[in-house]
Order: sequence, then structure tokens, then C-alpha cells
Amino acid sequence: MLEGTRVVSLAINLPGPLAAARLASMGADVTKVEPPSGDPLASMVPDYYAELVAAQQVLTIDLKTDDGRAQLAELLTDADLLLTAQRPSALARLGLDDLDLPQLCQVRIVGHSDDPEVGGHDLTYQATAGLLRPPALPSVLVADVLGAERAVSTALGALVQRSLTGHGGTHMAGLDEAGAFAAGPNRHGMTDPASPISGGWARYNLYRASDDGWVALAALEQHFWKRFADAFDCAEEYADVASVMATKTVAGWVDWGNEHDVPIAAVKR
Repeated sequence: MLEGTRVVSLAINLPGPLAAARLASMGADVTKVEPPSGDPLASMVPDYYAELVAAQQVLTIDLKTDDGRAQLAELLTDADLLLTAQRPSALARLGLDDLDLPQLCQVRIVGHSDDPEVGGHDLTYQATAGLLRPPALPSVLVADVLGAERAVSTALGALVQRSLTGHGGTHMAGLDEAGAFAAGPNRHGMTDPASPISGGWARYNLYRASDDGWVALAALEQHFWKRFADAFDCAEEYADVASVMATKTVAGWVDWGNEHDVPIAAVKR
């Protein structure tokens, strides 16, 4: 899809490397430029970092030096896309705020689209969006992951725009907007306790199997539920379904679901 597209990424931490990995998976030629101190992601989760950069060329360049900026300028000469995750003031200090490269599309991953200088991280974006349930911390870095996807879609849009106009441009992908987008179902009550998909329906819930593992039953549509209920003469009450689910192992339920076309999955831990 993106074969022949050259991407240079200066983005460290999670959203940028994840976006760069997605672009590489689409066929783009991605060069990741890291400072001498490296990407903090590499020391935090080395295996995940290695997975993300596996299809990228990683270069260590000190952009605070004249030689480093010259190396980057050479990389950008024939690049199609520059991906960054710094605040505008940081880009300005590196001389990257006003590049004279008409062909270059720039995607800036920022915390807050309305005020890119405001700092933050996934936790604060989820907090603002109403995605947290204190005191528990989030099990999924929703804003970072969706922010990476937003950066990818923004990059694709920028490349399409360039193909029509002949000129690149600068575009922002806000992590706060990604968090707000993820919170849409919450705002409209889809995850309220009484909601069908948040524990309100027995047909769409989690159950303990006979081997003490857990399975997810997602018989939301009537035809799925009818197959399950008819097979076990089961009423649509949590206690009734739970007693049925306790009769098979996790693997047994997964096999049964596949055989009878009922959505059942093992809960990974």
C-alpha cells in the first residue's frame, strides 16, 4: 500500500513508535531517529520496543548539534513524511518548525490539539475523557493507541492531499482527541452498569468455566442467543447461564462455540 513512501520519525515513547510501526506494516520505508539517550520505550519494555522497530531503520543522531541537524536535513531531502511527537517549542529549538520542503508531509503527535504546548500522558487524557474508574489504573493505553492510529490516518490523508495538490503540509494528531473519541460510547450510556453490553444482559457477559478459567459469551444477537439457549434449555438470567458455563472447561466452551457458531472466547490473563 505504501511501498516507495519514505518516512522519517523523530517520535519516541509509545504513540509515535506505534504509528511508525503501522506505517511500516503498510510497506513504507521508515527511518527512526533517536537521541543519544535512546527511546525510553526500549528500557521500559524492550521486547515490545524490538517488535515495533523490527521493520524500521533506527539511527542515533544528536539533533542538538550542527552535524546532527545536517544528517537529518539529508534524510528529509527525499522523505515523504515526517512524524514527530515534540511540542512546537521543542521543534522550534531544533529548527524543525518551518521547514522549506514543499514535498514533505508533516504529522505532529501532540497532547492537546487546541494548545500543543500543554503536557500530558495517556493517564491524563483518559482522566479528562472520563475513561477512568478510580482507584484502578487503565489496563489499556487507549489514548496512546488510538492516538497512534489517528496519526496514521492523518498521515494517509496528508499523502492523498499531496497527490492532489503537489504540496505537503503540517497536520496535528491530538492524543486528547483520541481519548475523547474513545469515550463516545461511555458518554452515550453504552457502558453504564445496566447497559446490555456492560453486564445488563446475561447473554453478553463473563463466566467462570469448570477449570476456573473465564470465558466471554457474546450472544448479543437473537440468533446467537437462541442457539445457546435451545442447546441448554437455559433462561436468560445470569445465574442460569453461569450454571451452564460451569459444566465445561474454557477450551471446551471455545470448541463448542466454534462448532455451533456462537461467539465464545477464552479470557486471556
